[in-house]
Amino acid sequence: MSKRDYYEILGVERDVSEKDLKKAYRRVAMKFHPDRNPDDKEAEEKFKEASEAYEVLSDSQKRAAYDQYGHAGVDQQGGFGGGGFGGGSGSFSDIFGDVFGDIFGGGGAGGGRGRGGPARGSDLRYTLELDLEDAVKGTSVKIRVPTLVGCGTCDGSGAKAGTKPVSCTTCGGVGQVRMQQGFFSVQQTCPNCRGKGSIISDPCGDCHGQGRIEETKTLSVKVPAGVDTGDRIRLSGEGEAGADGGPSGDLYVQVSVKDHEIFERDGKNLYCEVPISFVDASLGGELDVPTLDGRVKLKVPAETQTGKMFRLRGKGVTPVRGGNAGDLMCRVTVETPVNLSNKQKELLKEFKASMKGDKNSPKQSSWFEGMKNFFGDMKI
Repeated sequence: MSKRDYYEILGVERDVSEKDLKKAYRRVAMKFHPDRNPDDKEAEEKFKEASEAYEVLSDSQKRAAYDQYGHAGVDQQGGFGGGGFGGGSGSFSDIFGDVFGDIFGGGGAGGGRGRGGPARGSDLRYTLELDLEDAVKGTSVKIRVPTLVGCGTCDGSGAKAGTKPVSCTTCGGVGQVRMQQGFFSVQQTCPNCRGKGSIISDPCGDCHGQGRIEETKTLSVKVPAGVDTGDRIRLSGEGEAGADGGPSGDLYVQVSVKDHEIFERDGKNLYCEVPISFVDASLGGELDVPTLDGRVKLKVPAETQTGKMFRLRGKGVTPVRGGNAGDLMCRVTVETPVNLSNKQKELLKEFKASMKGDKNSPKQSSWFEGMKNFFGDMKI
């Protein structure tokens, strides 16, 4: 089942501000939180959906990846990356503190994004268009992919060379602070270090303390023989670099096979139309038929009708996951001659006059007979 659009889940436009995004999430979370809707599975699922949407959209880097690549841009190992309250298992007071902590003066930009520490980089998707020949036989191609890579200047630390992050004095390095307001006692992300437990006092000049920089990578992709539209090639570790030294995500190369001027593909079989002349269809003969391996001879028997299908075994596609090669299915189309000379027209008239009804045109004769019976049964 496909995921719903994150903006739709929270009921906001794509250009929503961070402040309005938080308000929208607060409204949905309060409405569907499990503590307020005990034993309501539907409400629980909607709460999880909203929490997942907010965790992505409240993170500027994840939001940018989602805006560009959709769910594939933030998909992590086939599911949603954990942390924070994305799983919907936190208590009502937990969610209250994480999202509404700024009511008590303790909220920060990191609210609702989970605990600090290294985070796996986002997966990326790249659509690779291939000619049918390359998809069937396999090939190697080079692609250019814009992504985030670890900053080489600071080795991904975000700190200027010769320095290193220092422990956050606000939370004592744990990334969390506890706030007390009347009878409420809530634990939330540290507003000073945003859950990391450390701060960078002297940031790297190249990555500005982010530990990652934008770069367009050139990668070589080996395309196996037999791939088809919709197949994915996974390049492990070629996605975005992880934050705070976390592992890189993966790159998924999505195959899209271009339309071919001669062949149509259906699974492991190929189909093509073969136009033949009226004379060849009547008398029979041999035709040159194209295949992906070159031309072959197709023997057409006499009295071949248009629409007749001929099978060339093994001239199709060998599936990417193994198995026998498919077939090439050739559909014959009898072409009516055009631009006839006067002599040719006279010859055709003589030929028509020589035709003997049922003997030479059995289908036409039976059709006319059926038409006469049809009109004969009608009462006017």
